[in-house]
Amino acid sequence: MAEQLHSAATPHLPMFITAPGETDVLMVIMAVFLGVSVVGFGVFYFRLHALPEHIAHKGQKVQFEIVALLALISLFTHMHIFWIAGLLLAFIELPDFTGFLGRIAGSVERMAGLKPGAGADGVPPRNMQMQAVDAGHADSPVITPPKPVRAAAASTKEADHA
Repeated sequence: MAEQLHSAATPHLPMFITAPGETDVLMVIMAVFLGVSVVGFGVFYFRLHALPEHIAHKGQKVQFEIVALLALISLFTHMHIFWIAGLLLAFIELPDFTGFLGRIAGSVERMAGLKPGAGADGVPPRNMQMQAVDAGHADSPVITPPKPVRAAAASTKEADHA
């Protein structure tokens, strides 16, 4: 039995129209293309949001955590001002104050009579006294540990005998 075409039908069909029961090749190709496009766009989007972090991390900058936090906030809130602020902060070179503060803390610990970095709680003993250094530096106070009680008592006895 030969199939007859309708009188309004064209004599040939386009290539994207498949016969019943056959695989639609164009649909399969477009589904793969759509999947690759969505994954590629997602990778690009997340890579772009992590750009300030990568810039700040390569320079070993102090503000790396702040830049990372701004990028994360921008990612979840879709407020691009946070991303722009993180990008600008990643390009700015802030001075590293931690080295100076560490040296100051070590000097203060040595002046207090502690071993530097020993992990003192920062609370000086109650009987610490402030004394001026020699006459050349009379305006700079130094914290000196108190003398032991026995040594003070012995020195007063020696002074009484002399």
